[in-house]
Amino acid sequence: MVGKETAVQKYVVRLSAEERDQLAALIGSGKRSARLLTKARILLKADVWKAGEGWSDSRIAEALDTSVTPIERTRRQLVEEGFDAALTHKYNPKSARPRIFDGAAEAKLIALACGPAPAGYARWTLSLLEEKVVELNIVEKASDNTIGRTLKKTRSNHISSSNG
Repeated sequence: MVGKETAVQKYVVRLSAEERDQLAALIGSGKRSARLLTKARILLKADVWKAGEGWSDSRIAEALDTSVTPIERTRRQLVEEGFDAALTHKYNPKSARPRIFDGAAEAKLIALACGPAPAGYARWTLSLLEEKVVELNIVEKASDNTIGRTLKKTRSNHISSSNG
């Protein structure tokens, strides 16, 4: 067994026959995201209603080769937000960093990179572009890595990745 068994579950999973059938169908199809299939398995194992197995979080974690945290989270979502919410992945805009280059700044970066290289250089380097976009107030700050990723989307071959 992994971890300790809890005597009383705060969020008790009780699935209807329809919900159990829906989860079984999801798992049976196998054509869904791994996250969704794992949540479906968690709910089926945690179900304490008539046909349910009523497993503990630690037993589910061991069986599904995961940690207890996603199991607790899935239980809580089911009880607090409902069946559909427990199976839906919520995008959290705060979890990702905001983009440094919006459309206008990206266009300026591309125009700069496709233009003539500075005096003394055969072509733009990522480091030179990094300095220039800040100097021209295109963005407040940017790393050569960010510039490289941004330009990679355009498949620009005018840039050298060497520093200097």
